Amino acid sequence: MPPESLRVQKFIADSGLCSRRAAEVLIAQGDVWVNGKAALAGQKITPGVDKVVVSGKVVGAAAQPRMTLAFHKPRGLVCSNNDPLNPDTIFAALPRELAKFRFFCAGRLDKDSEGLVILTTDGALANRLMHPSNLVIKRYHVSLKDRFPSSRIPHLLKGVMFEGERLKVERATLVAPGPDGRSTELDVHMHHGKKREIRRLFATLGFDVKRLTRYQIGSIKLRGIPLRAAKQLSQSEIELLFRTPRSH
Repeated sequence: MPPESLRVQKFIADSGLCSRRAAEVLIAQGDVWVNGKAALAGQKITPGVDKVVVSGKVVGAAAQPRMTLAFHKPRGLVCSNNDPLNPDTIFAALPRELAKFRFFCAGRLDKDSEGLVILTTDGALANRLMHPSNLVIKRYHVSLKDRFPSSRIPHLLKGVMFEGERLKVERATLVAPGPDGRSTELDVHMHHGKKREIRRLFATLGFDVKRLTRYQIGSIKLRGIPLRAAKQLSQSEIELLFRTPRSH
């Protein structure tokens, strides 16, 4: 039976080079070539027959195994494959036996934040995790410098406008509030997550975030994964990423 043809952007994503969406951008930029000609969006190729080149490098089918990790990111590391300004990346923290594979983040944490990050060689999975239609719930523990009043919780849920974007969370509760209904600790849930959104949201409301920890994605929890360590997820555990977690 001849190999099945598939769209070139899916072929690139399946190889683990990048997500399907990122592959579409590379095609639009003219960085993808098939058999010596610039690739077109949606063009079909036959793995093992057609030669696909991305940014000057030949892409092979199943160039690396599909692997998905739950990683406990410490503060100080960036979620980037290549950042000249921040050479300390989470990928450099991976065990030596995994360093030879190309992983990318399916949902990042900023340099100053810590906690659960999903790393995968599966471009299709990364695209699925990051697509806004999937509404993957992420849970965070937020520590503030000043005590936050319960009366302002509705402001977090309604959101605020910041540089043309609405910043908001889906759920927020105080952790161990005092008799005055205030606490420096909050439990926050959201399913989108723009760049530094939680920090910017609280800052706009007049509160500085001292520490931000993501402790759960879907039904996958950070608990039990040591700092700087990674746990390889099984297929059934990967599906837990898309399962709505139970409320406390």
